[in-house]
Order: sequence, then C-alpha cells, then structure tokens
Amino acid sequence: MRILITGGAGFIGSAVIRHLLLNTNHEVINIDKLTYAGNLESLKQIEKSNKYFLEVFDICNRQLLEKAFNKYKPQIVMHLAAESHVDRSVDNPNDFIQTNIFGTFQLLEVSRKFWNSLDLVKRKEFRFHHVSTDEVYGDLRNLESLFTEDTPYNPSSPYSASKASADHLVRAWHKTYELPTVITNCSNNYGPFHFPEKLIPLMIIKSIQGNNLPVYGNGNQIRDWLYVEDHAKALIKVAMGGSIGETYNIGGKSAISNIEVVKSICHLLDEFSPNHPKGISSYDELIIHVDDRPGHDLKY
Repeated sequence: MRILITGGAGFIGSAVIRHLLLNTNHEVINIDKLTYAGNLESLKQIEKSNKYFLEVFDICNRQLLEKAFNKYKPQIVMHLAAESHVDRSVDNPNDFIQTNIFGTFQLLEVSRKFWNSLDLVKRKEFRFHHVSTDEVYGDLRNLESLFTEDTPYNPSSPYSASKASADHLVRAWHKTYELPTVITNCSNNYGPFHFPEKLIPLMIIKSIQGNNLPVYGNGNQIRDWLYVEDHAKALIKVAMGGSIGETYNIGGKSAISNIEVVKSICHLLDEFSPNHPKGISSYDELIIHVDDRPGHDLKY
C-alpha cells in the first residue's frame, strides 16, 4: 500500500515510518514542514529506501497538498503533524490553532476531494487516520479509573483544545461527507529520538550537565507512559484494520507520577553515569520544585 504520513520527521511519525519501511513492503510519503521538532536524523535508517519519499512543506498549504495527493495517490493517510508541547501552547497558542485545527481542515478537504475522484474499488480501500492525544479528555479526577473512548472531551490547555477541535472536525467529515476515518488517542510516549524539551530527555540532559531538574508543583501529576515503537505498531494496526468511524485509545498501562519518573531517571544515572557533577553524590539532589503551570491536569 502507499501511505501518506504527515509529520513523519517528528518523534512518533518517524517511529511509524521506520517500522513500515524496515518491516513491511509498503511505500511511504512523508510530508513534513521540518520545524524545530522535525529531526531527519530519526530517518537516517530509511532515507535512501526506494519506497520512501519526502516532501517538505506546511500542511496548511492546500495547493501543495493537492499536488502531493495527485502525484503519489495515497491509499492511506496517517495524520500526525501537530504542534504538541503544552508549555509552548500556553505561551503562544497561535501556532497550535493554525497547525492543529486549520492544518487538519486543509488535509481533510484535500483528502475528501481526492477520495471523491477515485473509482469505487479504490474508494473502499482509502483510509484517513487522525492521530490524537489523551489530553483531549482533560483531567482524570478519579485516580483509580481510566479514560475510555466514551469519556467526554474536557480539554484544559490550548494544545489539548486544538487537538480536540481537530478530532471533532474528523468526526464531522466522516458523518457529513462519509470520508472513511479512524481516530486514535494515545497516552504519553517515550523512546528514541524524543525531542529534548519533553520530560524524560530533558531530565536526562539536565542531570548529565549538572543543572537543576525543575518539577512542576509537587510532581504528583500522573501520566501513563507508552513506548513509542509499541505505539507505532498500534497505529499501523488501526490504520490498516480499524473500523471506519471508530476511535481507539492506545495506552501503556504504566501510570506513574512525574516526580517518580524524575527520581527513577536520577537513580538510573547514578548507576550508569556515576561520575556525578561536582558537589553532589546523587542526581536527585538536583531536583527543584517550581510553580505549577496554568491548567495543569492531575492525571491522564
């Protein structure tokens, strides 16, 4: 199959592409704007594959989207391109509204136009897979329960609100225009090529450099962690075989508080990098607590 992936140079998108090209015979078209979060090093393994095609442009550009669809004629679209850092969305929500909402709208419209141009057999093969986040559900106040696909949306940040908006657009395009869509909502990912402003790589880098490890509030916010390559396999499974119109939650069932994550990193570094920065005997001495961010959810 020919699969068009948006945001394929990003953390999760690159894991999907690596898995597809290293383990299947599918062809992949990667559309990526290559912003600060795009990392072509994550695709070095496969960049010379004759089944891989890279197009560098913004998904908000409908003309270039239409050109790419007409050129490559994808059978599956996996939409991962997004602004995704909550702190950045608090400081500057504009980019999140533009990319996550308007960009998704443009991609849906180009996909709909392309899908309508196909013959009946190819129309039945086509899929639009939108990759979202558990943050659209907001704060899970009952710490013993889990989000389900029926949990009401209650986003707390500009980032999660923009992703919730995109989810609603995808559902509307399915119901109104019958575009064959599926949606996935995942928990926190970690793993190779994680962007260094995210919690786990940030804490590793700051520890090794001997810098303070800032933890929001008391650090008791709980997240469910999912290994990115496991997530990539799940995404491909849904894209290939998920039921049209359905939503699938993808989690790791590995819930842990932020402070526990940071302390675990410190203790592992004590073992694997025992030459501590001057003045400390354990990396957890670098932990400091800072003011909590606005609208910080307790648990996803």
